[in-house]
Amino acid sequence: MYNILAILFKYIFIIIIYLFIFSIIRLIYLDIRSMEGISSDNRVYLKLINRKESLPYKIKEYYSIDKNITLGRNNQNNIVVKDPFISKKHFQIIEDEGEYYLEDLNSANGTHLNGDKIFDAMQLEDGDIIRAGQIEFLFVNR
Repeated sequence: MYNILAILFKYIFIIIIYLFIFSIIRLIYLDIRSMEGISSDNRVYLKLINRKESLPYKIKEYYSIDKNITLGRNNQNNIVVKDPFISKKHFQIIEDEGEYYLEDLNSANGTHLNGDKIFDAMQLEDGDIIRAGQIEFLFVNR
């Protein structure tokens, strides 16, 4: 009786391990597939890293940055986020001579760079975290 239970538990444990490995491989595949929108020419982009809550709206994982890019609720922004904590024009990222700057556009709730609320245009570095409303982006500049 105990031998049968031991064999049964052994196979159940092996199946659980295989399911865990399969789920990790699936997540890696989905992450790589979501990066298809980023061209190899443009190595500067924003990556969505955190949503504060499960939000009722869809938002892409990656946004390429060419010269200037704006984020806000208004449909005329480059990145449109229908978050009630984000202003119609919340922030912009500006490229100037190869350097990128983050500027708050007088948003109601402010824009945070690496946890600090910004008041002037701030230079962005690779790995900076930008928070607006309930979402956070990672600034990537390779």
